[in-house]
Amino acid sequence: MNLETLTIDSARAEIAAGKTTATALAEAYYVRIAAEDGKINSYLSLSKERALQQAAKMDAMVAADSPLPPLAGVPIGIKDVLTMQGSPATAGSKILEHYHPPYDCTAVAKLEAAGAVLLGKLNCDEFAMGSSNENSAYGPVHNPRALNRVPGGSSGGSAAAVAAGFAIASLGTDTGGSIRQPAAFCGVVGMLPTYGRISRYGLIAFASSLDRIGPFTRTVRDAAILLGVMAGHDANDATSSHAPVEDYVAALEKPVAGLRIGVPEEYFGDGLDPEIRAAIGKSIEKLEQAGCTIKRISLPHTRYGIPTYYVIATAEASSNLARFDGVRYGLRAKDANTLSAMYRKTRDAGFGAEVKRRILLGTYVLSAGYYDAYYRKAQQVRTLLTRDFLNAFAEVDAIVTPMTPTPPFRVGEKKDDPVAMYLADIYSVAASLAGICGLSVPCGTTEAGLPIGLQVLGKHFDEATMLRVGQAVETAQNS
Repeated sequence: MNLETLTIDSARAEIAAGKTTATALAEAYYVRIAAEDGKINSYLSLSKERALQQAAKMDAMVAADSPLPPLAGVPIGIKDVLTMQGSPATAGSKILEHYHPPYDCTAVAKLEAAGAVLLGKLNCDEFAMGSSNENSAYGPVHNPRALNRVPGGSSGGSAAAVAAGFAIASLGTDTGGSIRQPAAFCGVVGMLPTYGRISRYGLIAFASSLDRIGPFTRTVRDAAILLGVMAGHDANDATSSHAPVEDYVAALEKPVAGLRIGVPEEYFGDGLDPEIRAAIGKSIEKLEQAGCTIKRISLPHTRYGIPTYYVIATAEASSNLARFDGVRYGLRAKDANTLSAMYRKTRDAGFGAEVKRRILLGTYVLSAGYYDAYYRKAQQVRTLLTRDFLNAFAEVDAIVTPMTPTPPFRVGEKKDDPVAMYLADIYSVAASLAGICGLSVPCGTTEAGLPIGLQVLGKHFDEATMLRVGQAVETAQNS
């Protein structure tokens, strides 16, 4: 079997037919990881004992001719901001280097209950803060499509693992584009579900009103399968939705003919790479040929997305990361003689430069005298951004945009320029602020062979339509 092309359906079918075993498949991925991941650095830890125990259970079910769960024997990697009992959960930070959580993240538990084999924990920007996966305390991740390029961030390890054939699928998190942007950079599918669609229980928080868990896969169909497994209300997460879970796989069978596709002018302005512009244009033409109606729309407050996002996200980060103080878990400075010195030295030693920068920014915008000028104003603009999407979705069924303004950039190219790095998320943050769903789908490559991603945005809790459009793009690209 070609580990780089296996899908959920094909792997499960091979196991069910006895052509391979879940144990043999897991072992094959571990061999590949050991041989190849040294140059990519996608995994931070491996959960081999747990994975092989799960694989043995699946093999026993096959031997007993028992009905198999939907992910029986499918090897999946987990971003290291999601808790797995018995495995480290570092969040890419030194401050949690030796932390082993006592419970499973709800999304992780649902995958395993559906038969998935959890291979290990994947590298990421520290506390999910970054757009290049160069902010990890455990070294940068390299893009499997071009090792001198970044894989995107913060879920760069999750995207790279799928692109490199180190897992059939993986879980990442998206706060302002951290699934969709690395999916585009690595040439895989990445999905942002509607806020509340998948429980956040067990996710180490960066910005609680923005953080979402979602899958990386090789196909849109695989993303639909994983969404169906993980979606649904969770009593452990007060923000998870009671909205019914659709049969997302069945929805893919519906044609896209007749759907109205919005194309926002604000996403095609100056700064968009010409090769990306051309590739997105071709995909839009193919959607029109498939029977979709293309409608030019406007999302007028898009230009305020980046500043609004970085005010709100940093404010929430400064609050969430206050818990890492050396008292309860994680790193504790040993050379401190007072409580305040312990706080200061622990956080100075444990946090990296980008995390410190965002804590300082967030503390500033929440401070007395600046709260109304920055944080309150940002929340008001967030409402305007959301209204833009609601108004657009009154006229269209889905929105199509570029996913990134440029192809994946070189390692180190933007590391010392935070503003340039933040602008890498220019096409992703508005959807995050509005709470809608989004999907990144490969739609070609540059002349240099670098991946290009197209973004499909859907209404709140209308992942089914979004996935249909994404599959139409995928089908056209592969035809």
